[in-house]
This record gives sequence, structure tokens and C-alpha cells, in this order.
Amino acid sequence: MPMNAQDIEKMIKDGIPDAVVTIRDLAGDGDHYAAEVVAESFRGKTRVQQHQMVYQALQGNMGGILHALALQTSAPRQEDEARS
Repeated sequence: MPMNAQDIEKMIKDGIPDAVVTIRDLAGDGDHYAAEVVAESFRGKTRVQQHQMVYQALQGNMGGILHALALQTSAPRQEDEARS
């Protein structure tokens, strides 16, 4: 049984508490998702390290019950922080 978007979002937020997560179902099949994850804890880390943090938060489900996840990660932009 595939994971639903809310479960994916919760796992990422549990593993990366400062993350802002947006999940989209790419194919409408509940099996192919895109995730945008923005977190201050990504600042200074390489893209590979950021993705590793997300995969760790998904607790080994990537490639299993979570078949496909297009992942985009970043730290918040400086101008976004200035407005907060």
C-alpha cells in the first residue's frame, strides 16, 4: 500500500522540525510524489546532504512503500527571513 501525502509530510516534519514541506501527487496514483522542503537546518549543507536528511526522516521507506519522490530542497532565502 502506497504512502499518502500527509504521512510523507509528517515524517519529514518529524525528522526535520524546522521544515516547511509541500507535497504534490505527480501522477494522481498515490505512488509518485514531488516534495519541496525548505529548512534553515539545510543552510551550509550540500544538496546531497540535504537530500540525505530527508531520506533519513523517511525512515527507510524511500524505494519501498514510497516508490518515487522528486525532491527539491533549500534553505530559506534571506529576503524571506527578513520579512518574518
